[in-house]
Amino acid sequence: MGCVFRAELYNVYILLMKRFVAIGWLLLMALGLEGQTNVEIAGEVVGGAGKRVVLGAYSDMLTQSEVVLDSATVGTDGRFTLRCYANYPRLVFLQMERYSQSFYIEPSRNYSVYVPQFDWDMDEKRNIFLEPVALPLEFLGLDSMELNLRIMRYEAVVDSFLDANRERLDFRFKPDRKVWKELEKVVVESGKWKAERDAMLADSGERQEDFLERYVKFNTAEMALAMRMESRKKLFYKYIADQPIRYHDENYMRFFLALMEHSVSEGTKKVAQWQMAELVARADLAAWLDTLGLDPLLQNEQVRELAALQALKEMFFIKGFSRKGVLETLRRLGEKTKFEEHRTLATALLGVLEHSVSRGQQVESFELPDIARNKVKLEDFRGKWVYLGFVRTGDPNSIKEIETMAHFRDTVYRTHPEVVFVTVVCDREFQKMYHFVKNSRRGARCNWTWLHFDGDYKMLEQWGVMSYPTFVLLDPEGRRVYDYTPWPASGILLNLGNRK
Repeated sequence: MGCVFRAELYNVYILLMKRFVAIGWLLLMALGLEGQTNVEIAGEVVGGAGKRVVLGAYSDMLTQSEVVLDSATVGTDGRFTLRCYANYPRLVFLQMERYSQSFYIEPSRNYSVYVPQFDWDMDEKRNIFLEPVALPLEFLGLDSMELNLRIMRYEAVVDSFLDANRERLDFRFKPDRKVWKELEKVVVESGKWKAERDAMLADSGERQEDFLERYVKFNTAEMALAMRMESRKKLFYKYIADQPIRYHDENYMRFFLALMEHSVSEGTKKVAQWQMAELVARADLAAWLDTLGLDPLLQNEQVRELAALQALKEMFFIKGFSRKGVLETLRRLGEKTKFEEHRTLATALLGVLEHSVSRGQQVESFELPDIARNKVKLEDFRGKWVYLGFVRTGDPNSIKEIETMAHFRDTVYRTHPEVVFVTVVCDREFQKMYHFVKNSRRGARCNWTWLHFDGDYKMLEQWGVMSYPTFVLLDPEGRRVYDYTPWPASGILLNLGNRK
């Protein structure tokens, strides 16, 4: 089955799922759900024996922190079983190494999945972050009314319509609004989806809006926003105003965040961005929220606070806003709010921002094997300046930068004994590192600490390694010196000692 969570609508926009440090287990424990399961996923992976499979989700759509719902090691028979708890339909992803596939799970359902023969070495031949490759996950034995299949049928209708009307919706010209009305009629008002809903609820007698209807509604609204077919104000009053905030509904929250994106952090008609920056720098929460209330769309206290949480997340990364002020304002909002959901979101967001891997921040540690397979901890180099590199021995760019390091190594070590080189080889096979260092002409000149990533793909994710080579300069306290550390060829090795 193809990916049921479409990330692109007519090449207009891409829905980004940014991953941050996992903190979601705390949320599950707070809800008292730890240890409970009502969903089971039984799978088989061809040629996957010994590989780790992770079932993950997002703790919330604001922080998009990853929650590990369950994990398992594929057995020698190629099989695995994952279990988790769900009290409403939610989006999850199944990940193996750096390949993943997303789908929806429903409470009290069991799923059977199958991963056919797959080229696991594909990530060593191309950058799968620039050219994403989905895990080829197939579902077995689904009935026609299963949620993922219903979503696929809806998306097939949308894709077919958009493809047939591509020229009339081309942004290089003036989009034809009549086409949008036609799409609404085909998708939203057609009897097909209502018929499916009636069939599903016929026995239960339920009449409330079901998940697919909300999925269709909010995805259609997000398309209208992205294509500028309806104004932000009109969409707000149609889908947000005077309606309950569906914190648990990922589609509602994604639409809300898209609608409010940068609408506060970049300033409003009533309050300029520099005025907001001053209030946030002073952590004057009450005054800041009062100024936001001048916006007609933010007069509702609950909506205003949720928009404020999103704005603080954006401000943290905008030049001109005090990061210290942002964190303190966020902390105070979490303490003062009367909405429990906002207190939870503020706590989660505070944890994400405080632990973001950026200049001046402590970084995630690791323990990896060296050439002799002895475990080496990053803390072993505390008190030194560490020029840390993530490379692949088959990557030409990595080899060139390694040669540059070898050229300057003796000079750096002699003039700046407080500096050490540490290189983490990210080739899948340990022997590639061993052969390069011990048996190759180039490796003989690379007399410094070499480690193997040991299949720890989560560690690479935490360090932000998405291409090779990637370098990180750490100070003696273990803090990142640069947001993006220059490569050796930039001349940085001539100035490492000046960082003191």
